[in-house]
Amino acid sequence: MNKKYAMAYIIDRCIDCKACMVSCKAEWNVPEDFFRTHIDQGLKKELHGKFRMDFLPSQCNHCDKAPCVTVCPTKASHKREDGIVYVDRSRCVGCKYCIPSCPYDARFYNHDLGVAEKCTFCLPRIADGLEPACATTCPGNVRVFGDINDPASEISMVLGAAKENKQKVWKLREDLGTLPNIYYIQK
Repeated sequence: MNKKYAMAYIIDRCIDCKACMVSCKAEWNVPEDFFRTHIDQGLKKELHGKFRMDFLPSQCNHCDKAPCVTVCPTKASHKREDGIVYVDRSRCVGCKYCIPSCPYDARFYNHDLGVAEKCTFCLPRIADGLEPACATTCPGNVRVFGDINDPASEISMVLGAAKENKQKVWKLREDLGTLPNIYYIQK
């Protein structure tokens, strides 16, 4: 069976420290005003008479039916066999069609390079047997990355345990039919 990379966020652990954002920027030399990953503040929720703030990590969802891939006229944006939605910089003409087509606001135009950019799950790091930079620097172990087709992988075990423990597991905007590969886990 082919590898299929995915990521899960255990959002109860996120403290909005932004280590993921900083490590990604450093790893990829992302321009100053842009990010490949970000943290959104969740609504305050009343829990046993108390309020709390939830933080929601977000990035490219590496969708199986990615609208950004569909609209790319040069096929620079494409879905790899391992599940990663990738932008081939050598084929990108900078038309920017993919940027507004992403329902997760996960792309930006890199003016210095003249191409669209987004999260790649740190593809060169994966090739070297490492995890994405955002996952390795997270002090709360919020991000769990791996091959979702491998039942022995950490991501498969974490998702299985979450479902077994009746934790809430969901994906963003599943109603759009994009089949995202980022999972959210909450107690």
